[in-house]
Amino acid sequence: MIWTLPNILTVARIALAPVIALLPFIRGYTPKLIAFVVFLAAAISDIYDGRLARERGEITDLGKLLDPLADKLLLVATLIPIYWISRYPMRQYEIPWWGNLPLWVALLLVGREVVMTVFRQVAKRRGVVIAAAKAGKIKTIVQDVFIGATILWFAWKDMRAAFGWQGGWLGSFWEQFHGTVVAITLAGAVLLTAYSLVYYVYRYRRLFRGASTAQGTSHDGA
Repeated sequence: MIWTLPNILTVARIALAPVIALLPFIRGYTPKLIAFVVFLAAAISDIYDGRLARERGEITDLGKLLDPLADKLLLVATLIPIYWISRYPMRQYEIPWWGNLPLWVALLLVGREVVMTVFRQVAKRRGVVIAAAKAGKIKTIVQDVFIGATILWFAWKDMRAAFGWQGGWLGSFWEQFHGTVVAITLAGAVLLTAYSLVYYVYRYRRLFRGASTAQGTSHDGA
């Protein structure tokens, strides 16, 4: 059976990607809050669809094809508004310490996923299954926290403007705390993305010499 619950969750993630990409561009805090909630739901479904497939014995070829596609679409769909909105002319949505999302960072985050997809396909043809390493899993978690926190950061900025929350110790505290979380998780995502890519390339370096000895076990995800 192709349309299993895990596959339905994966298809739903694909369908939600353009919604998440468009909502932050709509004026006001409400669309951005909705985008945050939708992204949170999509990120949670990404955790459980693979687990459900294994527990229910519903691992399918369609799921293996769509799951990584959904992950990459969701990443691109969230990075587009973050990259663009953080460059807002009035600097209303600037990311603390960074100013905006640098182009090289966006290319690194997306490029790593593209490279790993190609790498896994090449390895598969040579009889090697590249397992998801701990570094890749942590990278995904930190990256998702950054994306969710940034979308919420945009909503917070709009809420402050809409309700006139320009002063007060509570607002100032949250501004500093939230901004710090965004900045630190962005730095963490960059470092872990670079590290995990180097780790995979080094661990499976024999592939570049044409090795065909299988290593690891199969796993969906990072």
